[in-house]
This record gives sequence, C-alpha cells and structure tokens, in this order.
Amino acid sequence: MKSSVKVTVVPLFVLSVMFLFASELPAITVTVSPKRAAVTATTQTQQFTSSVAGVTWSVDGIAGGNSTVGTISSTGLYTPPATAGNHTVTATSGNSAGSATISVTDLSAILTYHNDAARDGINLREFALTPTTVTTATFGKLFSCAVDGAVYAQPLWMRGLSIGGGVHNVIFVATQHDSAYAFDADAKPCVTYWHVNLLDTLHGGTGSETSVTWNDVGNCFGDVFPEVGVTGTPVIDASTKTIYLVSASEKNPTSPGNCSASSATFFHRLHALDIATGNEKFNAPVTIAASVPGTGDGSSGGMVSFNSQLHHQRSGLAEVAGKIFVVFAAHEDATPYHGWVIGYKASNVQQQIAVFNTTPNGVNGADGGIWGGGGAPAVDSGGDIYVATGNGVFDESPPPPNNDYGDSILRLHSITGSTLNGVNLSVAGWFTPFDESHLQQTDGDLGSGAAVLLPFQTSGAGPQHLLVQTGKEGTVYLIDRDNMGQFNPTNNDQIRQSFSGTTGGLWGTPALWQNNLYIGAQGDPLRQFTFDPAKELFNPTAASQSAHAFNFPGTTPSVSSQGNMHGIVWAIDAALYGYASRNAGVNCFVVPVPAACSGPAVLHAYDAANLAVEYWNSTMAANNRDRAGNAVKFVPPTVANGKVYVGTRTRVDVYGLLPN
Repeated sequence: MKSSVKVTVVPLFVLSVMFLFASELPAITVTVSPKRAAVTATTQTQQFTSSVAGVTWSVDGIAGGNSTVGTISSTGLYTPPATAGNHTVTATSGNSAGSATISVTDLSAILTYHNDAARDGINLREFALTPTTVTTATFGKLFSCAVDGAVYAQPLWMRGLSIGGGVHNVIFVATQHDSAYAFDADAKPCVTYWHVNLLDTLHGGTGSETSVTWNDVGNCFGDVFPEVGVTGTPVIDASTKTIYLVSASEKNPTSPGNCSASSATFFHRLHALDIATGNEKFNAPVTIAASVPGTGDGSSGGMVSFNSQLHHQRSGLAEVAGKIFVVFAAHEDATPYHGWVIGYKASNVQQQIAVFNTTPNGVNGADGGIWGGGGAPAVDSGGDIYVATGNGVFDESPPPPNNDYGDSILRLHSITGSTLNGVNLSVAGWFTPFDESHLQQTDGDLGSGAAVLLPFQTSGAGPQHLLVQTGKEGTVYLIDRDNMGQFNPTNNDQIRQSFSGTTGGLWGTPALWQNNLYIGAQGDPLRQFTFDPAKELFNPTAASQSAHAFNFPGTTPSVSSQGNMHGIVWAIDAALYGYASRNAGVNCFVVPVPAACSGPAVLHAYDAANLAVEYWNSTMAANNRDRAGNAVKFVPPTVANGKVYVGTRTRVDVYGLLPN
C-alpha cells in the first residue's frame, strides 16, 4: 500500500504579505520599575515590575539569582543576600531585556547623635548614594512625615524591626512639643507606627503640664522658639530595644512671658521607651534632680542644686556601659547655671549613678554649660566621656578649690566615691586654652562646638589617642587624650596642635572621614582639613572648601561612603531658622515672626574629596520639587539605606533615589 503525503501550496503573494507584516512588527521593549532601589541585607525585599508579561528574571546574569547576589522570584520579588553590595536585576523577554540597579546595605542602625560614640558623623556602609546617583535626575525628595513641633533632635534609624505587624526599617523622631514618633523609614506615603505624648499620665506628666513656653525661660532671646520640649538627640540601646530621651515641661505659669522670672514649676524627665510601642519601661520616667557641694548659686548650706527652670538639655544623650548620661547648659545664659553631667542606670532609671558639676563655685552661678551646638559627649573605647564647656569660672590653678572648668575640655572617668565636683565621675584629664579669660569676657565659648575622637593612631609619630575640638573662636585644637595639656597661661604649645581653621565660630560638630575633617563654621564655606597620620598633624591650610557659605549657625555635616570610596558630605543650611535668625536682613526678634526670617532648610551634597564639587542640593530641581520644610538650628542630617532624613519645623523630609 502506498503512503500519501498531502502538500499545501501557499501562493507566493501570501508569503510576501506574511513577510511584510512580520518585518513591520515593532520590537519588544522591556523596562523594569523601579530603575533604582536600596534595601537592607536579609530584612527588606523589593518588588520589581516589568513592562512586558512573562519575563525571565535574573540577578547579575544569574537566572533567579542565588544566596550571594540575592534571589528574585518569577513575579519580580527580590530578596537581598546577607552581604552588602550593588547588583543588577534584569527582566528578559525573547531577545529584549531591561534592567535596574539595587543596592544592599548591612548598616544595622544609627542609634546616637552623629552616628557613633566618636561623634565623627560617618556612615561607611552606604552603597546606594554615589556621585552617579546623587543628581537631580536620580535623587530627590520622596516623602515627608508630619509632626507636631520643631525637630531639633537628630532622627535615629534602625533596620529590620518587628513592628506594626511586620518587619520594617524605622526612624525615631522627637519634637519640641514633647512628642516622640516611630515612622516607617521607607513607606510612601508616611506610615506612623506610634506617637506618644511625653507629658501625659502614662509618661509621668500631669494634666496641666505643657511644653515650656519660649519666653518663660532664659533672656527672651528666642534661641528655641516657640516652645521647648525635647531638644537633645535621644540615644537607643539596641540590645534592650529602648530609646532614652529627655522632656522639658512647665506647670501653672502665673507670669508668662517674663523670661527666667516666670513662677511656673519646671521639670526635666528622663524617659525610657520601648521602641516597638512607645511605652515606658525600666521604671521610667524619672524627674531629673541633683546637687553637689559648692557655692556657685549662692544657696545656703554649701550645696549647689540642679534647677530645671535655669537649665537646658541641649546636648545629645550618651550611653556608656549600661549607663545613660544626660548633660545640661543654660537657657540663653540666664544665670545662675552650671554645666551638669548626670548619669542613670539604663535598666532602672530611678537609680542615679553619677553627678558632675563643671563649676560648683563662683558668684552668680559659675556657668560652664555643656551644649556643643547640639552635639553629644564623645565616649572612648574605655568608657571615658569627653565634654567641652562654655564660658564660666576657671580656677583649676592654685590656690584651692581648683575645681571650676569654664571654657575647658574634660575627660571624665567613672569611679566609686565623691569628688569636689560630685560623685562617681572624676576628671582624668583636661585642657583649657591660654586665652581662657578672653573667651570668658567676649562670650567666646570653647564649648559651642563638640569634640570628635580620632581613630587609633599607629604611626609612632605621636600619641595614639587624639581628639579635635573647635569653638566660637574658630581655633582647631588637636589634643592627646592621654595627656590633655591642662593650662598654660602663655600659649597652647603643650598640646599636639592648634591653628585658626575658620573665620567664623563653630556651633556644632565637625565630621571626620578618611583623615579629612569637615568644619561648617558660621558665615564660612564648609572647609576640608587633611590629617597626616604619619606626622599626626593637620595641614592648617584647607584642602578644599564649598562655594556656598553657611550663614549662622553654620552646619554640622555628615558623611556617607562605601568604605573609603564614594564619599559624600551632606550639610544642611539652616540660616532661616525663624525667630532670632541673624541672616534675613530684617529684625527677626518680633512676634509674629516676619516671613523673611523663616525659610526652608537646604540640604547640600558635596564631593568629600573636593568640596568645590557640589553634586546636588534641594534647590536645584524645578518647581520646588525637593524643597524641605522650614529650618531649625543645629540638627544634622541622618543618612542610611539610600535615604537622607532632615528634621524641620513641621515635618521630617525624606530624600532618596528617585524610582524612575
């Protein structure tokens, strides 16, 4: 039997039409959204989408990815690896493909003022923010989180917290209205996990307490306006999941607006809040009180007592080996006041474990406040605390009592027992500039800036442990922490180095990255000074400076980098901070505050190797796309996981990678 084959003949003109139709089909274009993203290692996923259905997903050319580069599902859900790095996510359809970049950071947290105990302001684990991604086309404002008062405290950041029924990165924010917030660090629009009022009964307050009215304290200069609540940056203990912060409040004012003569009752309280709920823990809060032997406030009985009405908790908090330290200065130099360092047990804040008064003796108080332009005490690896004081009595020379330290840098060491300045803290080292009396007479606070600790030195050319300090005089002091130099009435030759670094004074804290010191003095450009580790000295000539000058109060910069690469210096111009602003060319000491005295904070991003190169600032994009809220003084930016958080008068603005 013969097999048969059926042959279908297609006319030539039909083939021609089919070929013509196929040749005119448009090529498939695959795009991936978002184009750029940043996530935290292991704890934060990222959903990608493709413009074409049915694509094949890969990471760094590996279909589906793997544990080294991160995995991606068939629906485009990326799960990062445990290690940090940058990766390319690709969607492929046929011969076409589209891709996106994703940066993974292993930064665990920013738990304290200026990022760490050295107060250097650096984040070395930033993989998303580089010179190529921080441009107006790729970087800008993402969202804002509204708050009920001005944010003078630096926002703090933690990754991968169990909160709100899931695992999230979180920022913690405190306000001058005596509120604390936990916000999702990434969600747009903003998501609030909790908001607490630190003056309600659950947090130790009474029904009639309010935040402190600005002109019920101080000299009515309006340094903090219009209210005083939480000013100092909190500190977080990650091991116990607790955030510590100090509230200020008043009750029953009978003579409002009378500055330091107000007859209200004033309080400072140390709070310990559970980071997941905002609830108090560890027997918090505790009302802050202390006393030491002395004659500085003219009181009878030979004791100097802490007075909440006269003292301002401006500096950030510090945690040292299970102890929380809170420091104080004045409200606008209204006397009598002192510098105080008061310590509490972190696991039970009702236990006060240390008190130190910088100036327990003198007429009309003795001043010597600790405020540092909002900076925090630096802490070394051995647990010693470093603070700088402002104008005040200085008598650390014969004859006795030799225990008043105005305009000085102090190294405080924990002991057991009493000292001339208090209990359980002793002066293990100190330095006072030779022109201390001039500083005192001219309001030239050494302590308007805060100290930064340098890394361990190994060259053998000099001391292993150094710190740097700058104040209103603009002099940069480099000091051996193990032999601080004490006082030389002739010059400062006993210390490692001193030089005139700025034409204006510093109100804040420098940043230190890769042997570069960045100082943002008032009225000055941001300046870069290079430290030579072989000589253990700074080059006193600035290596670079920004084109932009930062008017009063200057700026406290922060630095992000990928190790020693891609360094970016972030700095906020807060010149138009409202009441008492010195920069608007009009009288700003009036209520209501003239519009010309208030304006947005301006965030700047500079090349850390050359500050003359500005990558981006929040005024560059058209139509005020990146405009921040109105400025407040002193607060530095917080940089984490591809985002920059900026505190303002009414909100926290969040900047980061634009998705498309």
